[in-house]
Amino acid sequence: TGLDAFRDRFPRRYFDVGLAEEHAVTFAGGLAAEGYRPVVAIYSTFLQRAYDQIEHDICLQNLPVTFCLDRAGLVGEDGPTHHGVFDYSYLRMIPGMTVMAPADENEFQHMLRTALALNGPASIRYPRGASVGVSMDLEPRALPIGKGARCKEGADVTLVAIGSRVHPAIEAAHMLEDMGISAGVLNMRFVKPLDAALLLEAAGKTPRLVTIEENVLQGGFGSACLEALSSAGAQAQVLRLDI
Repeated sequence: TGLDAFRDRFPRRYFDVGLAEEHAVTFAGGLAAEGYRPVVAIYSTFLQRAYDQIEHDICLQNLPVTFCLDRAGLVGEDGPTHHGVFDYSYLRMIPGMTVMAPADENEFQHMLRTALALNGPASIRYPRGASVGVSMDLEPRALPIGKGARCKEGADVTLVAIGSRVHPAIEAAHMLEDMGISAGVLNMRFVKPLDAALLLEAAGKTPRLVTIEENVLQGGFGSACLEALSSAGAQAQVLRLDI
C-alpha cells in the first residue's frame, strides 16, 4: 500500500498487522476510542473481510477512522481476486459513513485532510497504478462535505463522474464535442453524502445524464444518483456506466 516511506519516518505511528484485516479495523477503532485519528490502508477487495468490524466496531460508535482503499476499480494483471469493484456499494449503505473518491492525486491530498477533520468514519478509494500527473497544491485543505464540482459546461448531455473516471469523462466530453454533441462534466467527489443539488441542476440543464464509475451496477454511485433523482421527482434519462 505504499506506506514504507511513512514507516521509515514515523516508526512508532505505523502498525503492520499483515493480512489480519478484521483485527486492523477493530484495532483502529480502539485507537480512535482513545483519542487517536487512525488511518487504515487496505486494498478495496480485502476490506470486504472486515465488513462486520466496519459496521459494528467503527460506524455504530461513529468513531473517526479513515479508510484508504487502494486498488479500487479494475486492477489488470493483479487478477480477479484483487478487483476492487464493490466498495461504493458495501460502504455507502452503512449509516454514518462518508464515502469519497478523488479524481487525481491533488484531490486525494485534500480528501485525506477532509477525512481527518471529520468527527466520524470516512473512506477514500483510489486506483492501482500511476497517478494522473496533475500539479499539487502546496498545502492540503479540507473540502466541503458532500459537494461536487462542475468541470465543463454542456447543453446536450452531462457526464456525471466519480473518482478515477473524472479525467476520462473530460476526455470523452471533448471527443463528443468533435462529433457535434455538447457534453458537460461533473466531478461528484462524494458518493455519500451525494451532492443532490448539483445533480438536479445538471438534470435541469440537460435531461440526459450518464453516470460513470468503476464499481458494480447494484447499489453503487449510479444507483445513488437514481435514488436522489427519484426522491426529488426529477425527470431525466440516465445511462449508468459501471461494472
